[in-house]
Amino acid sequence: MNSRQLFLQNLAQTTDFPLLIEIEKAEGIYMYGPDGKRYMDLISGIGVSNIGHRHPKVIEATKDQLDKYMHLMVYGEYVQTPQSQLAKALCDTLPEPLDNVYLVNSGSEAIEGALKLAKRYTGKPKIMSCINAYHGSSQGALSVGGNEIFKRAYRPLLPGVEHIVYGGFADLEKIDRQTAAVVIETVQGEAGVKVACTNYFQALRRKCDETGTLLICDEIQAGFGRTGKFWAFEHFGIVPDILCCAKGMGGGMPIGAFISRKDVMQAFANNPILGHITTFGGHPVSCAASLATIQVLQEENLIAQVERKANLFKQLLIHPKIKRIRNQGLMMAVEFESFDVLKPIIDRAISWGVITDWFLFCDDAMRIAPPLIITESQIREACEIILRAIEEPLNPS
Repeated sequence: MNSRQLFLQNLAQTTDFPLLIEIEKAEGIYMYGPDGKRYMDLISGIGVSNIGHRHPKVIEATKDQLDKYMHLMVYGEYVQTPQSQLAKALCDTLPEPLDNVYLVNSGSEAIEGALKLAKRYTGKPKIMSCINAYHGSSQGALSVGGNEIFKRAYRPLLPGVEHIVYGGFADLEKIDRQTAAVVIETVQGEAGVKVACTNYFQALRRKCDETGTLLICDEIQAGFGRTGKFWAFEHFGIVPDILCCAKGMGGGMPIGAFISRKDVMQAFANNPILGHITTFGGHPVSCAASLATIQVLQEENLIAQVERKANLFKQLLIHPKIKRIRNQGLMMAVEFESFDVLKPIIDRAISWGVITDWFLFCDDAMRIAPPLIITESQIREACEIILRAIEEPLNPS
């Protein structure tokens, strides 16, 4: 049986219509099929490949670590240099008082850990999250997700979760002294790149301070340079109490983290001890890859280029069928009239070698989130193909 047949027969399916694109190798912004067909990855594997596929420095770091050791012990017991160095490098990107890192395997796990930490530290029962938020698919992460379509088949979920309108000032009054945490995507991803104003985030920060509520910023999609700053919260003049990251963190390797200040994180160390446990969290090979990713972002000055590249996309993607483009850096949503208009455009673009997508809770907008290493000439090529995919029904070749 070939790979496609094995995929359909033996791998659990999440839809009845997978893309079924077979990839044999990947490098930079490109992926290649067995027949040599080249695909430009304009979604970075959904926000993962911020520095491109198989960046040479990530490959070198992972190979070097493989020659030393892989898994040794569950998280938090042995002193492992890759973990310690990565934690220090992460803290160096952050303002005070964020100085303590718990390493996990994914974004969902980062959210799970952050929710547990907030409830344990504050002793409070309520969690607030936003309508149309996406925080992951595990039970706790799904509980704070903000779209009922994805949740209703799995109820009952966590009790004590309430939802507020992202960017809605009036809903901030729902945060009270029984609220352990507000968990919020700094930039809403699956809602279609929605960005609240600075005044909103500062009012949210003040309300959390007034009520003794921890502010959890989910930057699983928005972190690691995606928005034009290392962390998206930097755009808004706030500092969260807990920060969650993953996706672009590992340069293609699986890793995530939630980060807080030491006195908050210490809540996991007693009553009971081992208050949060992970076997593979902070895997040394993934940590080496993540440290290399941070170094690439900084040494190649990629974050400073984000806004210019995003503006080029916006300058080039002009067409009567494009209603508007929302973005925070290279986290972009190109809005069309409807899913029925958008879906054939995405399909044609893929057939011509440009991979885009839509959003879970915003199916009338095209997701564009390319590797930050994309060049201006590659942006021009991608936009030409997208515009051709828009025009094709009118001007068939």
